[in-house]
Amino acid sequence: MNYQVHTFGCKVNTYDSGLIERRLKKDPFVGDEKSKVHIINSCAVTAEATKEAIKIARKIKSHDPFAVVVATGCAAQVDSELLGDSTAIDLVIANSHKNQIGQLIDSYFKRQLSQKIWKSNIFKKEDLEPGGGIESHHKRAFLKIQDGCNSFCSFCIIPYARGKSRSLAISDLVLRVRDLVDQGFKEVVLTGVHIGDYVDKQFDKDKKLDDLVEALLMQTKVERLRLSSLEPQEISSHLFSLFSDKRLCPHFHMSIQSGSDSVLKEMKRIYTSKDIERVLNHIDSKIPGAFVGMDVIAGFPSETEDQFLETYQLLSQLPWTRLHVFPYSERKGTRAAIMDQVPRDVRKKRAQRLRELSQERYSKIAFNQIGKIKKGLVVKTGQTLQALSRDYWTCLIDVDEKFKVGSDFLNKEIDIKIVGYQEDSQVRMEGVLSAVLL
Repeated sequence: MNYQVHTFGCKVNTYDSGLIERRLKKDPFVGDEKSKVHIINSCAVTAEATKEAIKIARKIKSHDPFAVVVATGCAAQVDSELLGDSTAIDLVIANSHKNQIGQLIDSYFKRQLSQKIWKSNIFKKEDLEPGGGIESHHKRAFLKIQDGCNSFCSFCIIPYARGKSRSLAISDLVLRVRDLVDQGFKEVVLTGVHIGDYVDKQFDKDKKLDDLVEALLMQTKVERLRLSSLEPQEISSHLFSLFSDKRLCPHFHMSIQSGSDSVLKEMKRIYTSKDIERVLNHIDSKIPGAFVGMDVIAGFPSETEDQFLETYQLLSQLPWTRLHVFPYSERKGTRAAIMDQVPRDVRKKRAQRLRELSQERYSKIAFNQIGKIKKGLVVKTGQTLQALSRDYWTCLIDVDEKFKVGSDFLNKEIDIKIVGYQEDSQVRMEGVLSAVLL
């Protein structure tokens, strides 16, 4: 097989790309000598994401006219016709049919397909397709514990791309983590479309996310366990208590979107600014030094200047580390797309103000890391090692000639001391920490 997987979007897609690679090894296709297959695992969170998939397909075809381009992922589910209309895309395989990707590509080469688009009702999909999470170039394993979403927030198309919320059993996930540990992975990232919705129905009692985390810590030898995105109301006291185990990385990614109660209501979020305030202060007091990143949307439809200032002022007063700011982008098929829109230039200005607030905060906390000792997982090697700390700081380590540089360091957790902060870095937009080996 001659193929390449191009991954776009969230960590769930990273998991799914690993699943595609694993599935193609199990169900290989037979191509031809001149045609390389490019699989675009697409995102659909914005309309621009779908356009990006088409743009990449055109670029691939311009460089290699004989290439076969297969579009899959979320855009293939919600924008299948748009992708199918592109002459640069040869086959569209929606999320509903992703488990047949090898068979469909094989049938394409054998000219046995009667249609270009393969798609069905995603809400009828019951399985979660376990077994992915490893792309060939990743040093951490992303483990999808849950897929789909039942929230239907007014700005989000993802339930229509992923279907209803469904979860894997704790017993299966324990076995999967043990398998990943045996393969040499030091860190496992628990991911999903909405992991706060995780539920394993065992007998007469539902097991939630905190029960899963506890089981993985108690029943596996995983060295580093990390959680992906959560909402403020989803962090229970039980989950907080589990962070006493140093293997559970002190890192939170919070999906808050706004700090204005009226905007949150329009978004159909089920928490308030008080919930945001409570959880951030609780993290700060119970897990000091934890890295807290947050998603925020600037310029949501009908957001007034006063409502924006509510968000800005709330965030100015609360403890966190970094903001991931999105200027609102219309997504056809969502309720927000038909609401009164904030002018694009206003959205950009508000987003810029939040980014400046984020950079100021990030830089201040980064300088405070100097002198601290951390454990870093080496994810890239060379004359400079790149490591990720348990508390989610990207660290660059200049290696003295007396140390052997190369694969011996890769995927190893090493002790490092932070000696500086590089605000201008090509590795990470906000900057990186400088460190030395201990």
